Amino acid sequence: MVTLAVVNQKGGVGKTTVALGIAEAACAAGHSVLVVDLDPQSNASAGLGVWNAFPNIDGVLADATPGAALATVVSSGWPPDGPCPHLVPGSYALASREPQMAADLVGAQDRLRIALAGVNHDLVLIDCPPSLGLLCINGLFAADRALVVTEPAAWAADGVDLMRSTINRVAQRQGTPTVAGVVLNRVGRTRDNAYWAQQLAERFVTELMPPIPQRAAIAEASGQSQPLRALGRRPGAPEAVQAFDELWADLQRRLG
Repeated sequence: MVTLAVVNQKGGVGKTTVALGIAEAACAAGHSVLVVDLDPQSNASAGLGVWNAFPNIDGVLADATPGAALATVVSSGWPPDGPCPHLVPGSYALASREPQMAADLVGAQDRLRIALAGVNHDLVLIDCPPSLGLLCINGLFAADRALVVTEPAAWAADGVDLMRSTINRVAQRQGTPTVAGVVLNRVGRTRDNAYWAQQLAERFVTELMPPIPQRAAIAEASGQSQPLRALGRRPGAPEAVQAFDELWADLQRRLG
């Protein structure tokens, strides 16, 4: 089993979209996948067709109970005849859980790692919140590797550097996670996109992974809580499926 934290301290870069695209590609390739929705916005849960589930991630993080996540795992709401990841559902209550965890005198940074004991999936994807708070730190403490998602925009490289610094600080404590790579998301056809994509390619030469194009089909699939494959030959859908398949293939190579 490999546990992968999908991270960026900046919101709006499509981190959850990338996490679900990887989950779909890995499932389609025959792997068992568990998505852990660690973001109070619960977008990963909604994208997988699960709303207001109970029990959920909030109860998992209430204390440090080994294997607590096992009782919360549910099937996604995606069509059963296609790729179908499992899910530890998110909760809006996480927004108030984080300050409670901060009051733990022993330290609550490893509650998720403890709670995932006994999980038996080929791939665990932790969709972390867009911040550097205690929830994101829990995601990093629980992960073997970290995947940084960004977009071709001004100051994107600085955000990646900041995230890598945080990952390295956690790794100094326990040896993991290490950076699996940097995913450039929402790559369009504009001159501005091309410029910033080139800047990122020059900055992160070996870490940059196959990009994800900006396609309406990706947003459409997310909005309908469906996998991309469910859109069939809808314009942009096959290209998006191929992009995520290539990303998963490269990620597998990097994960060994």
